[in-house]
Amino acid sequence: MCIRQRTGPFLVVYFCSTQERTLQKEELEEEMTEAAADSNEDPLEETEDLEPLEPDDGGTFQQVTNLLNFMDSGAAKTDAAGAGPDMRKMLASVIITEKATSEPSVVMNALIRCLQVPKISTQRKVNIYNILQEIIQQEGELEEQGVQRLVAIASKEMRETLEAEGYVKAEVASDTLAALSRNHFSLVMYELQHHLKPLNLTDEFVIITLAKLANGNVFEFMPYMGITLATIFTMLRLANEAKMRQVICSATETFCETVQFYLRHLEDSVYPVMTEDQFAVKLFPLYRYFVTVWLRNQNPEVKLGVIKSLKPMLNLLLPNDDLRDQVYDYIPLLLAEYRGSLEALFITQVLRQILEMSVTTNTPVPEMQLHTIFTELHVQVCAKVPAQQQYSSQNLVEIVQCFIALARSYPKELMKFFFSQIEMSKEAIRVGTLTLIRAVVSADEPRMNIRTISLAIRVVKNTLSDTRFKVRMAILRIIGQLALSGYQDRIKGWGLKYVSVQLTLSTYKLTNHRESFYQRDLEEKMVHKVTMDTVRIITSSVSGMTNEFWVRLLCYIMETDYTEALTPICISLTNLAERQLHTKDAAAGVASKSKHVDLPAPQKLLARLLVLMSSPYKGEGRGIAMLNLLRTLSQSIAPSMADMWEAEIPLLVKYLEEHTEFTWNQKTWEDKLIQFLRNSLKKTRGSNWSLRLSKELNNQIESFDSPSLEKGFLYRALGFTLAMGLEADKVEVLLLELLYKTDYSNDFDREGVILCFGLCARGQVKTVLNVLHDFEERIQESEQSWQIGAWRKDHPWRRETVKSALMVIYSCVASYCHPQMLLTHVDNPITAKIIHHYSSSCQDICLKMAFMKSVMQVTKAIKNIKDLEDFQFAQKMTLTGIITATIKEEPTNSLVSPVRTMAMEALSHLSNLKPFYSMEENNELMDISIHSVISLQPPAEDNESIQTLYANAMHALEQLMEGLMQRQLDPKGLQEMVHLLEKWILSEKEGEREKATNLHLHLMQIYVQSIGVCIPLKLGQFGMLVGLMAPCTCDSHRRTRIASMDVLSSLLDLHASQTCSSWGPSKELELAKCKEDLQGPDVEKIFSASSRIAKVACVQFNCDEVVSLIQKLCENIGAMDLQHDKASVTWIGTFLQMRAKELEDKVAEILGAILVHLPILDHLEVRRCLIEGILLLAHYHQETVLTSLLRQPLPMERHLREVWLAVAENVPFARTMLHGLMGRLQSRFTPKANATSKADIWRLAAVDPLMTLCTIHLLIQKIDVNDKLLDLFPDLIYTLLLQLSSSQGPEAMSPVLKTWRLVHAGMLPEEINLQRITIQSMQLLFRRLNSEQLVHTLEEQGVWALLQSSSTFLQGVGLLARLCMRSMEGYRQRLSELVLRGMDSDVLSCRISSTAVCVEFMSDPVLYQEKLLKPTVLLLEKGADQEDEALRVLSLRALGNMALGAPKKVRQYRKLLLEKCLDSLRGPVSTSVTSEGMEALAKILAELREGDVGSLFSVLCEQCRAFFDSESELLRLKAFVLFGRLAKVVGISKKHFFKEEVKKAWIPLLLHCQDPCPDAAQACVATVFQCAHFWGWKAPESSSGRSDSSTADEMTVLQTTLCSILTQKKPAVLYSFLLETMTYVSSNLPRIRSAACDLAGVIMKQMSAHHLKKLDFPALRDSLQELQLDSDPGVRRAALETLKILDTCSQHLLLASSGGFC
Repeated sequence: MCIRQRTGPFLVVYFCSTQERTLQKEELEEEMTEAAADSNEDPLEETEDLEPLEPDDGGTFQQVTNLLNFMDSGAAKTDAAGAGPDMRKMLASVIITEKATSEPSVVMNALIRCLQVPKISTQRKVNIYNILQEIIQQEGELEEQGVQRLVAIASKEMRETLEAEGYVKAEVASDTLAALSRNHFSLVMYELQHHLKPLNLTDEFVIITLAKLANGNVFEFMPYMGITLATIFTMLRLANEAKMRQVICSATETFCETVQFYLRHLEDSVYPVMTEDQFAVKLFPLYRYFVTVWLRNQNPEVKLGVIKSLKPMLNLLLPNDDLRDQVYDYIPLLLAEYRGSLEALFITQVLRQILEMSVTTNTPVPEMQLHTIFTELHVQVCAKVPAQQQYSSQNLVEIVQCFIALARSYPKELMKFFFSQIEMSKEAIRVGTLTLIRAVVSADEPRMNIRTISLAIRVVKNTLSDTRFKVRMAILRIIGQLALSGYQDRIKGWGLKYVSVQLTLSTYKLTNHRESFYQRDLEEKMVHKVTMDTVRIITSSVSGMTNEFWVRLLCYIMETDYTEALTPICISLTNLAERQLHTKDAAAGVASKSKHVDLPAPQKLLARLLVLMSSPYKGEGRGIAMLNLLRTLSQSIAPSMADMWEAEIPLLVKYLEEHTEFTWNQKTWEDKLIQFLRNSLKKTRGSNWSLRLSKELNNQIESFDSPSLEKGFLYRALGFTLAMGLEADKVEVLLLELLYKTDYSNDFDREGVILCFGLCARGQVKTVLNVLHDFEERIQESEQSWQIGAWRKDHPWRRETVKSALMVIYSCVASYCHPQMLLTHVDNPITAKIIHHYSSSCQDICLKMAFMKSVMQVTKAIKNIKDLEDFQFAQKMTLTGIITATIKEEPTNSLVSPVRTMAMEALSHLSNLKPFYSMEENNELMDISIHSVISLQPPAEDNESIQTLYANAMHALEQLMEGLMQRQLDPKGLQEMVHLLEKWILSEKEGEREKATNLHLHLMQIYVQSIGVCIPLKLGQFGMLVGLMAPCTCDSHRRTRIASMDVLSSLLDLHASQTCSSWGPSKELELAKCKEDLQGPDVEKIFSASSRIAKVACVQFNCDEVVSLIQKLCENIGAMDLQHDKASVTWIGTFLQMRAKELEDKVAEILGAILVHLPILDHLEVRRCLIEGILLLAHYHQETVLTSLLRQPLPMERHLREVWLAVAENVPFARTMLHGLMGRLQSRFTPKANATSKADIWRLAAVDPLMTLCTIHLLIQKIDVNDKLLDLFPDLIYTLLLQLSSSQGPEAMSPVLKTWRLVHAGMLPEEINLQRITIQSMQLLFRRLNSEQLVHTLEEQGVWALLQSSSTFLQGVGLLARLCMRSMEGYRQRLSELVLRGMDSDVLSCRISSTAVCVEFMSDPVLYQEKLLKPTVLLLEKGADQEDEALRVLSLRALGNMALGAPKKVRQYRKLLLEKCLDSLRGPVSTSVTSEGMEALAKILAELREGDVGSLFSVLCEQCRAFFDSESELLRLKAFVLFGRLAKVVGISKKHFFKEEVKKAWIPLLLHCQDPCPDAAQACVATVFQCAHFWGWKAPESSSGRSDSSTADEMTVLQTTLCSILTQKKPAVLYSFLLETMTYVSSNLPRIRSAACDLAGVIMKQMSAHHLKKLDFPALRDSLQELQLDSDPGVRRAALETLKILDTCSQHLLLASSGGFC
């Protein structure tokens, strides 16, 4: 098929597959044309050095060049459909080929021109040659000129220096020439012959191409064959390179095959005919040179090439008589190559070709070469094959054929050679020689005469004494081969005897083998197998078999222990017996001629064959062979059974033929044999045949190994046979003998005896019990009497083995005996004996297992009795106690025996018998059993025995729990069962969870099937059951997930049926999909499926069940791994999402369950899911959740912090919660309200304020910083401030400490207190305002420190309020409203703090502007009347600040203001209240006129002077300031009045100018200066900025001036001033006492004599002298100075009296 035809369909398929955007061929041409646009400018540039161009080809050359360029391009882009560079290259090739169909010469010339382009790449040349080959194959004959040019180019290309790439070019050029030769043979052949010259070594590809031409053009090449071979022969001496020699060998092989083809088809040749001899003559020189020279070359590849070329050469040479003898001459050279490295197979094939041709032509090889040939070939058979030989088996086959060919030509010489080799003792040589003899014997050759066979037998007989297994097998095979080949007479005698000996010898060795000689056993097995094959061949082919051989085979069946040989022996015996029966006297002949042979008795033969037939497929199916033998010998064994056997044996054979060793059933087959035995024994009823058969069966027990199927069947057959025995005493003897000779340490024998006794009890129960009783008494009398068995003092464990066997025998008797007899004997002696043997022994594993087995058998036997009626098993509780104690003793972490399994099975059987267990006993039994099994580790996959124990234990536990549960099928029983399994379902171990879940499922299914809708579950039980299993749907173990899903499905079905709720197919389908997803490994799919299950189940729950579910889920969190915890919270979240609105009454319970278990969770994701559930509840039931959270203890634990952090993440919800938290704090300061809803109850419930504050602080800290909380800021700040005020008292800590001590024993950390948390919260709020200046100011002025201290708290409140008023104008109105609300609170601390804030608000117009002044004043009035000192002080201060914030309103409220301030000056009030009242009065009076004060002016003056001499510096200060303010208010109407007031206050004012309090002194000086004009003297208006010394000087001047004026105008006043001044010398203040002395001295200096006389100088002197003792030195000094003045005045007065002065 041409290339176009081949590629067309492919292109169609390809382009159709790419559908759209596929590049069509035309588009590809255009694309490639464009790609070569640059080269079009000078298309002749590359060919300027070539031959003259052909006429214009219409652009074909350029198109071809472009296409070739495209093919060469390694960066060809991939088209839209994905076609890669290879596809595009193929398309370009197809385009060129298709173009050649229309213009072949033009395209071919273009391609040839492309080949001539210099420096062309190798790949491009390969592409061109490939395209040319396609065109040549497609077009046939081409233009001769173009072909000549192509031949020349290809020939040159082919002969160039061969390198790596050059070899590829030469090969493709050679292929092109071969393609051209089909239509242009002469041109190509001429070119090749031109380069093939004698005595001149040509290029290798010339020879290669010639071989291709010969192969492709047989008849055309034949005229050139002779000259070609002759020329090549002249080159042989010149070909020294291995590669060239291989090429010549390969070419020669091709030439020879071509010649053979030519000779076979001479009639088709039109050329002159050459004969075979002519070719052979020309070929023989090559053969001779190859063998003599090149075959000796050391290069293995050259040798191989030579050997392979010899075979086709010999096909031409050997038919020639003359040349054949010459070929024989070179055989030694071929044989010599066996010793080299060349593959022996190839040499042997050449040698076989020569030898077989010698036989065919009847021209044997020279006799002188025979020994060499024999030896070399024999060595190949006997020697060890070298490792490098790959075809040793094929070589052996070829050598055998060589020897057969030699035997045909030289049989006598060959046998002599074999005899010489046999005489050597080497095993390999003997085995190899015997193998060759067997091959020669098996050859179907007429010329292989009797003489040759006799010689071969002689050779074989010479090796009969060799005991090596390979030699023995070789001899046996030769004997068999002689029998098959028709030489039966030649093996009688020596051959049969040798076979018999080998049969006996191999059987003996196999049955007496040693474990350490495993290799020898294998060898003997091989010998035995070959022997059996030989026996089969002999018995089927040899007639007239001797009786001796028959007897040997028959006795072999009875005596051999090697049962593998029984099948062929039985077949052989059957064949011989049938053959003898056909001769009429055969049977009698056997009996008469075997007088000296002990033939087996009928019972013995039947017993032997029956036992062996129990394993019918052993030994290549011995069952059928033995059945056929029995049938054949039926008349000889038991004539009475012959008819029955004739009918039944074919049925047994049919059964075996219908089955194989893989499909048959052992029990079924044994039952058939037992039935066959029964039927046979029935034919002999009334005779002792059965008893004799029992004896024979008993005798054969020791003939079989334990364990074995044969021995097991033997015990069973013995039991059935004994049961049918008529003589009880003889049966007792056999049973007792069986008990004594049994090895009880052998489990198999022990079980066999047990079964035998049980089967015998069917018809001999009393006999069996008597035998057991007799046996027990004997072994108890003396241990010495039991030495015939296995009970010895040095092996105490064997005693327990005997006892365990006795227990099981008793139970087996119970299983097989008649029901009525069982009820009579079950309690005593059967069960009593079992308990006795168990209790009186050391209880090892075997004894325990035997005990459990006995209990099960006994209970099963009782249960199987149909009419039990009211039978009470008296030994039940005793057995139960023993079994439970045994279970408890079993290790819980390992499974080493089936004891616990059997114990639980025993309990299951006991539970069905009366009296039944109580509920408590049931639960105890289940708990013990579960604990014993559930912790067992799953066995490894490679430990099948432990896997079986494990599976049996689990099944036994399921059956036990099922049986016990049947007695309490109600919700309470279900709950008890689940309670027992719960701790295992929640286990951290996967295996325990899986087992517990499967148990739960199993029992749940039983419960649903048994109860259904009859008894509804208790309230909350459904939720608890679902909550227990829900997390298991996400278990890491797939089987646990599936089991838990099935449990949930059962629960949902049960609940739906009991509540009559909707449960449609859609839900069932959804659950099925979920179950399918749970089976995969994808964790995300598993959790998704679990969530979907929760959604399906949620609609089935009422509120109470939801609570119980969530409580159970929370309770189990942390009990298992993370995956279970995630599943739990997934279910909780699903249920809360779907049912949260309906759970108003259950929120507290749900939240309590979550909060209790939340602290124990370590994994963040699980905690997060639970927290989201809390938030979901809070969304619908905020007050309940908020109260529950706030009632948690302090310090706030991690889980609680995470809850609030989650709240903070949701800013809108966090703001809502902040409102609620503020409400809880503010509720303390507002009147209690009555609850109108459940939400109100929770909202009004008491909570810990410190917890509330901590929560607020956390929320403020964690809420998004971008949210400034501007709308909440006033309320938060004010609420926190009120809370801070309430925490100042010592009682504030008690509730918190009480709450703390409920959980913790120690004290709260220092950082957790009301003040600190509140202040921190306030700081966080201020930072959120992004007012760094305000925050800095607060820190700089120490506001937080002031607030933290109870002594400076109110000061801090005022400062904070002041700063807020200045910096936060937008919040003034809201703050004002909150302040008024707080001032009206019933809580004192709230009123105090609010009033403290109000103080600052009153100093600002905000209250006036917001029209809140009046209510504020009224509240302040109320506060000023309170008993609390702080509240009164703040209220007075706030009232006084009205003069600052609303001065225009002072006159309006003057009466109220003045009265409240005066009230503070009256009565027994504190200093702070009085001082604040005076300060407020000073502020108020600044905004009033004289007339506004009215009648209160005199009261004010009087009250003010009363505090001049107060001990309190503050009161003195405020009194001086207030008096000065009064002086400023005085107008004309009050001037005279106030002048008197000044007179009354003057001395205190003058004295307190020296007040120890600097502020008071300064204020007093100012007041004195303000009042000085009332004396008619103008004093400085202010003393501010003056130094103390200047002020003192001014005061001295003022005092002196005033005294001089008073002396002149009002001396009496001055006198009264002196008396008033002297009253101050006893003042408590040292400076006042000193000032009083000074002032008294000044006054005395200015007093007139008249008034001096009135003075009581002694009293004054005493007072002043008393001051000399004052502790203050200034007082003593001032008193001394005044005393001096007093003395001076006294002297002047005396002088005046004596001199007439005054």
